[in-house]
Amino acid sequence: MTPPAPGRPARRRGAGAKTRGWAGWLFVVPALAFYAVFVLRPISLTFQYSLYRWDGIGPSTWAGLANYGKVFTDPALYDSLINAVKLIVFFSAVPVLLGLAIAATIRRIAHTRLAVVARTVLFLPQVIPLVAAGIAWSWLLSSTGAVNQFLSLLGLGGVTRAWLGDLSTALPAVGMIGAWVLLGLCTLLLLAGMSKIDPALYEAARLDGAGAWREFVSITVPSLRQEIAVCVTVTVIAALASFDIIYISTQGGPGNATMVPGLQIYYLAFSEREVGMASALAVVLMLLVIACALPIQWFTKDGKR
Repeated sequence: MTPPAPGRPARRRGAGAKTRGWAGWLFVVPALAFYAVFVLRPISLTFQYSLYRWDGIGPSTWAGLANYGKVFTDPALYDSLINAVKLIVFFSAVPVLLGLAIAATIRRIAHTRLAVVARTVLFLPQVIPLVAAGIAWSWLLSSTGAVNQFLSLLGLGGVTRAWLGDLSTALPAVGMIGAWVLLGLCTLLLLAGMSKIDPALYEAARLDGAGAWREFVSITVPSLRQEIAVCVTVTVIAALASFDIIYISTQGGPGNATMVPGLQIYYLAFSEREVGMASALAVVLMLLVIACALPIQWFTKDGKR
């Protein structure tokens, strides 16, 4: 009996691999089509609209880069970008740093009932709709709200004010609402990362005489590089793209003290009928998000090497 030619099995294997490759693409095509229609197409249309002056109904006129120039020269538009950057301190730095401290504390009491209660309470803001949270905090921070009443009971009536209606405190007040919303998410992400750290590392550190602070700085934080990067990325994007809470609590006021790009885009497109300008601001906001997110991802990858 003549043995099969050596090349035939290879050809069969190559044909099978090619068939499996095409089958894999068939599974991917629906997702790619969905992404192209609902993500790439709107982005391309937004960029196209940003080059025109258009009210959304009538004929449009070519504007070139004039809309982008106005974004950086009009104080109302430029200040909204600055406010979004300022919110990063509250939306990102506060939840991540406070989340690290809370997660480390919960980890030490992980086997107690208090730890379960703490995780549940901290995660509640993620379950509550942002609209409801904005309304509730508007009541709490009003001139006759619970916050001012509590301060008055402590003898601090001189510092009470309408926190969301004061030019100097409106943006920090909105920022603290955002920090409250994102704190539970950051805490649970960091707590999940801490559960993957080898307990032997902590035992070795204790044998060397390391205290709780040294363990936290030398073992916990370096081991959570990826989780911290995820938390920072999510919270930075939330700060730059904030809309819900600000629209419900202040609507960008008082004046433009809490005006952010997302809210400004909404007003430009649907109230002032300047679709081209709104699209230009949306493109700038998208580039700003990318410019903030990419370095964080690069730093994470650099840490893996």
